[in-house]
Amino acid sequence: MTEHATNIILQVEGMDCSSCAMGITKNLQKKGLENVYVDFATGEATFLLKDKSKLQSIIDGINSIGYKVVDSKYREEQEGKRSTIEKRFYFTLPFTLILFCAHMLLRHDFILNNPYIQLIICLPVFIIGVMQFGKSALGSLKTGVPNMDVLIFIGSAAAFIYSIIGMIMYTDIHTIHNYLFFETAASIITLVLLGNVIEHRSVKQTTTAIRELSAMQVTKAKIVSLQMGKEVLTEIEYKDIFAGALLQINTGDKIAVDGEIISGEVLIDESMITGESIPVEKTAGQKVIGGTIVLNGSLRMRAETVGNETVLAKIIELVKKAQQNKPNIQKLGDKIAAIFVPVVICISILTFCINYFFIDFHGADAVKESIMRAIAVLVISCPCAMGLATPTAVMVGIGRAAKKGILIKGGSTLEEFAKIKNIVFDKTGTITTGNFKIKNITVYNNASENEVKELVFQLEQHSSHPIAKSIVSELKNIALTQTFKNIKEEKGLGITAEDELGNAIQIGSYKVAAHLTASNMHTIYVVKNDKLIATLDLEDEIKTNAKQLIEDLHKSGITSILLSGDNKIKCETLAGKLGIDKVYSEQLPLQKMELIDKLVKENPTAMVGDGVNDSPSLAKATVGISLSNATQVAIQLAQIILLNSNDLLILREAQLISKHTLITIKQNLFWAFIYNIIAIPIAAMGLLSPAFGALAMALSDVIVVGNSIRLKTKKLS
Repeated sequence: MTEHATNIILQVEGMDCSSCAMGITKNLQKKGLENVYVDFATGEATFLLKDKSKLQSIIDGINSIGYKVVDSKYREEQEGKRSTIEKRFYFTLPFTLILFCAHMLLRHDFILNNPYIQLIICLPVFIIGVMQFGKSALGSLKTGVPNMDVLIFIGSAAAFIYSIIGMIMYTDIHTIHNYLFFETAASIITLVLLGNVIEHRSVKQTTTAIRELSAMQVTKAKIVSLQMGKEVLTEIEYKDIFAGALLQINTGDKIAVDGEIISGEVLIDESMITGESIPVEKTAGQKVIGGTIVLNGSLRMRAETVGNETVLAKIIELVKKAQQNKPNIQKLGDKIAAIFVPVVICISILTFCINYFFIDFHGADAVKESIMRAIAVLVISCPCAMGLATPTAVMVGIGRAAKKGILIKGGSTLEEFAKIKNIVFDKTGTITTGNFKIKNITVYNNASENEVKELVFQLEQHSSHPIAKSIVSELKNIALTQTFKNIKEEKGLGITAEDELGNAIQIGSYKVAAHLTASNMHTIYVVKNDKLIATLDLEDEIKTNAKQLIEDLHKSGITSILLSGDNKIKCETLAGKLGIDKVYSEQLPLQKMELIDKLVKENPTAMVGDGVNDSPSLAKATVGISLSNATQVAIQLAQIILLNSNDLLILREAQLISKHTLITIKQNLFWAFIYNIIAIPIAAMGLLSPAFGALAMALSDVIVVGNSIRLKTKKLS
């Protein structure tokens, strides 16, 4: 990472396909910029820039190759309006229809078939073609990465120029029409514009997840302030909210930023952030997330993180960055797309030469037929379909995952996770909740169970140990009949206290009762006046749907492995309940990492963990998976983050989305390659006119994008 470099995001108008994005990328890389990524779907170019004084020259460079850098305000103003490409399509359509109908339906001596009238009708369409495709084609040639517009412009220009030459050379009313192809030039331009319009609308649907997440940020908030000693509510914009601001949120309101509830009890829908469909109850002292909605109740909250630091803003940024990360399978498509246009031009020239010099057209004009076939080869070839195959599927896959509360850091992660053969689980906090439940209480020496429960509840309140917190939470409704004094906690041992009658009480691990019993199999021991009065057996609560997850993974041929630092008996008992295949217990962090390393060498392996001790293993795994309540270190190292950490079936959802995204990419690439392999020879043999070739080319892009969009609602299994 370059030190002191600023991440720049430019809004770029005029990109039609991934070839355009590749051209801009190469232009920026030639200027020595790092971390360059250009996304034709969102119209954004991002890169790292050390010297901000060079920004204007970079913008001028992009503009000089046929594109236009605009500001975000312009982009917002254009949202919902007809795009430039739509306006150009609707402008050219009537001219093209007139030419097409005149060519197909009317007599040669009809006024619309007069060559000069046809030239006048075709000229506006051709000018639009020069503006739309000619400028872009020239710009792409400057970058050294010729795009699809080169093929379209050469094809339409060849038909237009050939028609003008025919007008000049031939004057006979019947002969001249063998050399007029104004309708072909117009049809190519208009049909490709139509394809671009449909493609742009379709591609927009692949980025709906980002737009929906971004829309959640666009909100207002009611800020509480004091004026003349009275509280006043003032509505302010999201961007004006500052850390420390006191906000009032009522039923139906969207929480604008992250913060802490100061007062009030509410029911909040957090599904858009966590994927959890069940509303969550929250009260004073608890945290709330910006973008979530208050379904019932009202609250006052203190804003803590605002702007780009909120959870929602970071999720949006992570999803955007994820789309920049290319899966390995895309590299093949990129390599072919980079050389595709020059190869097609060579094939087109070869087609003309073979048809002109070696094929007998039985009296037909060899020049005319050869040119038409060469043009058909140009306009039917489609590098865009190959360029669209992977990024559109990745956008939809990552977007669908984000809406389910699954953050995936990149297209390569989707590809790798789809191929996983082993999934390794940490135990506490991952498979289990970390909340301990009392499984069994055994009393001795005439003690009663209620007495023991009260004693344990009151004393454990003075401990910050996770087990103590779980016990206090479980016993919170116990009736209290006595008080205790001199309460002290000794780390690693337990708690000591005195009751109202002066009895000495000890609660803790086996160490407090080692001289009283030989049994060390219990979790907690309670000693009163040096006599054992009770033992408690606790069990860690298993997370929702953990067993179902393991069963589903088995059906997919994935081996489940439990890897924990906990003792052997507990780990094997848990594995037995859930049906986990392999167990590795009592493992230190270094041993965990060594085991993951060994597994990765045998098969692609994912690791699911949540703590600092899991960090080395997450980094070593093929795919590291972290939970949203994990440590920051674990989240940074993981490639997948599960926002709903309570329901483990979300992991299965992530695996299925990855699997079907990879299937969609393969389907798209197959279609793109097969289309070109079949279509180019058909055009070269003269079995397809240039106009139908242009239509077929446009449809090939739409089919690829449509298949990607299908992933949004496809049933996963």
